[in-house]
Amino acid sequence: MKKITLVALLLVSSAFADKLNIAVAANVSYAIGELKAEFNKIYPDIEVHETLTSSGKLTAQIKNGAPYDLFMAANMKYPNALYDEGLAVTRPLIYAQGSLAYLSNEKLDYSKGINLVKGADIKKIAIANPKTAPYGKAAVEAMTNGGVYDVAKSKLVFAESISQTVTYALTATDVGFIAKSTLYSDKMKKYKKGINWEDVDPKLYTPINQGIVLLKRAEANPSAAAFYSFMLSSKAKKILNDYGYLVP
Repeated sequence: MKKITLVALLLVSSAFADKLNIAVAANVSYAIGELKAEFNKIYPDIEVHETLTSSGKLTAQIKNGAPYDLFMAANMKYPNALYDEGLAVTRPLIYAQGSLAYLSNEKLDYSKGINLVKGADIKKIAIANPKTAPYGKAAVEAMTNGGVYDVAKSKLVFAESISQTVTYALTATDVGFIAKSTLYSDKMKKYKKGINWEDVDPKLYTPINQGIVLLKRAEANPSAAAFYSFMLSSKAKKILNDYGYLVP
């Protein structure tokens, strides 16, 4: 399939379509509202509708013809696969870099680092499904590299997405491996660093580069190119940074 440039997309029409469907990794669910609001200050007539779930599930939906114009994934693997298969029309670019954090409703001794999951008091550990969620894969990698996976694997409780992992961490398990970005929403601010949450040592897992691509449907919807450009702008980067992401 012939690939097209962002400039070409922007020149398709001088009038933007008024609706845009985007597929968004669940870890961005806490920032997407503010991102949309800032975008609509520039393009008030474009309605942005997002679907939020794991990157693996969204990729499967896209391959099965789901009507998305743009994909904001939680890693680069899935966007790269879509580009290689001709389902994306721009090469994947990194829009943000995410990181892992521990989260618990209880006060834990985070000075133990990754070894805290080995404790007898930790009976259940929430992680996103590593088969479909990049943050779940990173959690398994962190435990493996930290030498605790063999002990921890029988305690794992798998969630369908990172947002569900947060719920499990606070209600159904003793601790969870979550996306740090989820801690910056208003409803999460009551949970305190060093008491309820702490960073997972970034040396234990591969950096979580999150990729964005325009999908094939974007060829007929210039609004997609507008949102794509916005997501790579300084305004979007500031919002993402405010939610705990590193930005390129």
